[in-house]
Amino acid sequence: MSIQYSTERLDGPPGRPGPACPGPCHPADVRGAVRRVVAHRCRATGRRCDADGLADALLVASELTTNAILHGGGITEVDVDAVEHGVRVSVSDRSDRVPEVRPPVDAQGRRRPGGRGWPIVCRLARDVRVTCLPDGGKRITAEVDVF
Repeated sequence: MSIQYSTERLDGPPGRPGPACPGPCHPADVRGAVRRVVAHRCRATGRRCDADGLADALLVASELTTNAILHGGGITEVDVDAVEHGVRVSVSDRSDRVPEVRPPVDAQGRRRPGGRGWPIVCRLARDVRVTCLPDGGKRITAEVDVF
């Protein structure tokens, strides 16, 4: 069961908690939201945060954000929520393309740059979901244990 403690919404429609992301949203903005949500949860519950889990959540947030910028046509929405055992990061973008794992070398045996972000997300997150959005694009949600 997920219990929502606080939300940071970075696309910022009026009436939702959390700051708006002025202009383009960057990985550092999302990492900051993760830190704020985790700190709020720790203060509210008296629970301690696992430092390694927080580092994992920050890396997952950076990877999802960077991938949306580089491969997804840009970020359309970001939500960060505290859940029962950790943090849930959701990043939406404009692309309908689902992430895929690419081999580290091409057909000629040359090393490819990049291609490591998605496997990192899948390895560090307890749960990862990709949802196609009705008006186009997709939303990727990852939960990482932090508490």
